[in-house]
Amino acid sequence: MALLKIARMGHPVLLTTAQIVDAIDDLAVQKLIDDMVETMFDAAGAGLAAPQVHVSKRIIVYRTPPGRVEEESDQDDSVKVLVNPVLKPSGVETTLRLEGCLSIPGLRGWVPRYTRVFYEGYDRRGERIAGEVGGFQANVLQHEVDHLDGVLYPMRMTDLRLLGFDTEAERHLRLDQIQGDRS
Repeated sequence: MALLKIARMGHPVLLTTAQIVDAIDDLAVQKLIDDMVETMFDAAGAGLAAPQVHVSKRIIVYRTPPGRVEEESDQDDSVKVLVNPVLKPSGVETTLRLEGCLSIPGLRGWVPRYTRVFYEGYDRRGERIAGEVGGFQANVLQHEVDHLDGVLYPMRMTDLRLLGFDTEAERHLRLDQIQGDRS
């Protein structure tokens, strides 16, 4: 396995729609998945999309780190692989989520996300998988699939006053403060 270089905001690979993976069992695809998992852990990330490592393929890897469990679907902390994913909202309810990104180091912002989503795609063995998640996993799936569609989280933000550097965001962009200021 190898650590892969993470593309940063401004690189064109992050702004293009990733290509469908035709042969999931291809050795190069399997190596890419292994390398993405290693890179995600090395960077202390919760998810990683192939375009973030300069590969325009529809592959994501993700996990629920300790301390981020919000509901039952978050309980499984194993690494998950989703190839050619499709997401659909499981309702109309949205919430603001504080997000960061390995491709946008040092910044965080409040992003509106669906609270629950249906997902479908394939695992690394090429088996079809589908389900519904909420909580942290719903957030991570939406964030990572956005990468496959050439969308970075600031592009989803509705108020750029809710974007800040990590240390400032921790102090001044807390949801209780934001909701109080907006009422």
